[in-house]
Amino acid sequence: MQELYFAYGSNLAGRRMRERVPGARPRGRARLEGFRLVADKPGRDGSAKLNLVRAPDASVWGALWTLAAPDLCVLDRFEVGYERLAVRVRSGAGSLAATTYLSRMSCAGPALARDYRALVLEGAREQGLPAAWIALLEALPERQPRSASTGSRRAARSAG
Repeated sequence: MQELYFAYGSNLAGRRMRERVPGARPRGRARLEGFRLVADKPGRDGSAKLNLVRAPDASVWGALWTLAAPDLCVLDRFEVGYERLAVRVRSGAGSLAATTYLSRMSCAGPALARDYRALVLEGAREQGLPAAWIALLEALPERQPRSASTGSRRAARSAG
């Protein structure tokens, strides 16, 4: 049995999906209505990950993937801290039932890791998401990497 999966974060990127679920097949872009995109899910690395919150007048662009039903269980192992959510999305094929992920965990403040943000943008461009949506993704805050000099100064201060 085949399932539709709606991706809005790093799973937009084909290379990410091929790493995680080699049998996933792209189905094109889609829009999820009644939700807003936020960067508030705490990641294991201390950065934020993308998430969804209910918002009646908002919508989120993403991509549909066709997966074999057992592949959702495989994807679950990568989506730690998220829960599956049954949704309806709009695509060129009309209104379709799909599964996506949402986290009830949230944190204030952390920004996206540079590599994660780059992967989200790569996927958004690859999926042909609207230019205005890509601009919204480009405006998401990025966590600045710690510089070697900052670490050296901190070590020097604690040594003295």
